[in-house]
Amino acid sequence: MSNSTYVLDDTLLASAGARFINYIIDLIVFVIILIAIGVLIGIVTALFGLTELGVWVDNLGDLGWNVIVISVSITYYTLMEGLFGRSIAKFITGTVVVDENGEKPTMGVAFKRSLCRLIPFDAFTFLGGARGWHDSISNTYVVSKKALEENKKTFHEFNLIGANDIN
Repeated sequence: MSNSTYVLDDTLLASAGARFINYIIDLIVFVIILIAIGVLIGIVTALFGLTELGVWVDNLGDLGWNVIVISVSITYYTLMEGLFGRSIAKFITGTVVVDENGEKPTMGVAFKRSLCRLIPFDAFTFLGGARGWHDSISNTYVVSKKALEENKKTFHEFNLIGANDIN
């Protein structure tokens, strides 16, 4: 009997251009999320008279804002890629994050991927044609969703050839 475990083909990897577009779109989404958080804090402060909250936000300083930005980034990517295998940009560009078997990453793998994005210059590591550090360290791949589905379907159909004859 043939091997029935699908293994990802490197020809399915998303191009450097698609990866760059994903980066730009997710950056825009990320800024929108940060603005929404700021607006929400402003509304809550005004509606409930929580002047202490406003003072606290005003006094956060660079370290406080960096902690907030990092927390939002890790939360965004972990939830999106852990739940859907895709960020908003990947939904738009038709790409998906998968493991070597073409499956959606677990929440733990998505968290590891999110942490790896904090490595300085990680965003530029995929431009050389190779997988980015957050891909290789977390053992994930960004591929075309449509091409992956077609490739997996062909693989599984090929494995079914002769399966009924064995009985």
